[in-house]
Amino acid sequence: MDVNREGLNPENIQTENSAASGSDTVGKLQINVTANVGLIPIENASITISFTGEPDSALETLTTNSSGQTDTVDLKTPPLQYSLTPNSPMPYSEYTLSVSAPGYEPVIVSGVEVLPDVTAVQNIEMTPTEMSEDAEEIIAIPDHTLYGDYPPKIPEDEIKPMDESGEIVLSRVVIPEYVIVHDGVPNDSTAPNYYVRYRDYIKNVVSSEIYATWPESAIYANTLAIMSFTLNRVYTEW
Repeated sequence: MDVNREGLNPENIQTENSAASGSDTVGKLQINVTANVGLIPIENASITISFTGEPDSALETLTTNSSGQTDTVDLKTPPLQYSLTPNSPMPYSEYTLSVSAPGYEPVIVSGVEVLPDVTAVQNIEMTPTEMSEDAEEIIAIPDHTLYGDYPPKIPEDEIKPMDESGEIVLSRVVIPEYVIVHDGVPNDSTAPNYYVRYRDYIKNVVSSEIYATWPESAIYANTLAIMSFTLNRVYTEW
C-alpha cells in the first residue's frame, strides 16, 4: 500500500477518544548512549529530538546520566488502531536524534520509530574523536517492513532436500552465541557477512517484523516462529 505521508505529522494526529478529551496519543522513548569501544556508558551526552524531515523542530533536549541513559520522554504518535488494523496509515511517528558528547564524534539517527502506548528504546554507540576522521555519523533507519514498500521475499520450498553425507543431527537444541548474517541475496558472493549475537539478531528481526502494540500472545507466537526459522537456517545452512 502506497500511503502518502503528507499530513501525518504527529502534531496534527489525535485518536477518536482524544478528540473529545483534548489529550494526544503518545508513546515513550528512552535512549542509551555508549562508546563503541568497550561499550562504556557515556555520561552528559546531549540529545536533541525533532520530527524526522523537520530538523529545526526541536521538541526535547535530554542529557544522559552516569549509566548513559536518558529519562523516558513522552512523544506524540498516531492512533493505536493504526498498528492493529491492516492497510492503515503509518502507525508510528518518526523522530530524529542528534547526539553530541565531549570527546566523541556527533551521531544523527533519523527514522526512530515510536508507537503509541509502548516504550521504544534506542541504543546509540559513539566513536571517540581520536579514532574517527568523520565529522559526524549519520544513521537512517528504514521504514518498518509492515509499512514500507519492499521487494517480496524469495520463495523457498517448505521441505528441503538433505544431503546425508556430513549431516549431524543434534540430540538437543543448541542456541548459538553468534549467527552469520549475509547482507544480500543468497547468491550474491560480493555481499559482506556479519557476526551478530543471536539474542541481538532475534530482537532486531522481531522489532522489524511486528509491532510492539500487538497482543502479547501474537508477539510470543511471532518471536517463536522467528527463533525456529533462524535455528533451522543455522543448522541446515540453507
